[in-house]
Formats: sequence, C-alpha cells, structure tokens
Amino acid sequence: MQDRHMRIVAGFAGSLGLAVPKSGTRPTSDRVREAMFSSLEAMDALHGIHVLDLYAGSGALALEAVSRGAASAVLVEQSAQAASVCRANAAALMKAAAKAGGDMRPAIDVRQSTVGSYLAHPGTRSVGLVFIDPPYDVDEQELSRVLAALELWLAHDAVVVVERSARSPEPVWPATLEPFRSKRYGETAVWFAQPAAPSQPA
Repeated sequence: MQDRHMRIVAGFAGSLGLAVPKSGTRPTSDRVREAMFSSLEAMDALHGIHVLDLYAGSGALALEAVSRGAASAVLVEQSAQAASVCRANAAALMKAAAKAGGDMRPAIDVRQSTVGSYLAHPGTRSVGLVFIDPPYDVDEQELSRVLAALELWLAHDAVVVVERSARSPEPVWPATLEPFRSKRYGETAVWFAQPAAPSQPA
C-alpha cells in the first residue's frame, strides 16, 4: 500500500518528515520499513556501511539506513522531480545529523541517472547494503540485469534487499547472489540476498 505521508522511523533523525514525489514512485510504508530495518539491525548490517539505493524515489530507505548508523549513501533516481525530492530529504537529514551532534558525519549523494547507466561504472568503494525497490513498470528482465550488474559493487558481506509487489514472482537471482530470507507484508514482498560464496576447486 502506498504511504504518501512518510517519516524516518528511528535513529538520530527518528520522526523526521519526508517529502514524497507527486507521482511515479511506490513509497515503502513505515510498517514495512520498520520490519525491514529490524531484520537488518539483527544482522548488524547497518553500522558504518556504504548504502546504494536504486530507484530511490523519495530516498526513504537509504536515509533510514543513514539515520540508523550507515556512514554514507548514494541515491540513484532517474526522474528529475524525484531526484529533487531526494536532495531535499537528504538536506533535512543532514540538518538533523548536525543537531544530533556527536561524530555523525554521514555523506549522502543523489545521482539523477538510470540504474543501468549508474551500475555500468563501478566505484572504488565496496557497497555494504543495496536497496532495490523498482516501480511497477520495471519488468523481471530489467530486475535480473540489475541484480547481475551488482557483482562488481558488493562487499563480501553485503546484503541486497529487493522489494516488490507480493503478486510479483521471486526475482531471478544471478549465480553471484544467494537469497537467504523473504517476508511478505500485506501487498509487499521483501527478499534478502548476499554474495554467493566462491566455488571451491574440485
């Protein structure tokens, strides 16, 4: 279900309101985000890591991760209007970080780009957490290409989180990723995956 009134759920920016693009995005409800991040915190998959938020929309997933301890995040969004919303939300989060004091100095970068174009140029920094919450019009073939393109981006202990409609099939995972958990929350399905262990020589 879409939630047009969003907020950061927890962390130093807990309860901070977030702007939502007027159209073209499918915001994750607070309830689903809370469940998703409870799982990630139980895995110790947030503190000090670098986050990549693909099809960022409002940026809520990456910004929630930063509020809860991620060191940095890149938000990738094709729509100019949604990218502008991401920048505004990121600025609000940075103000909250400054008010919180301490040693929190997160870095947040918003890239207006297609996901495919962005992933074609891997950076030098390994990503510890990837969110993939594509719009409904992204088909399974595109999602498969995106998952395969992550190979050169991920840290060895990274977590990849895919959010889709509960009516969508399970993603087609490349050999480089292993799913290890899935949850359904009403109309939303969430899958967790990790880099596959290197194959042992015979």
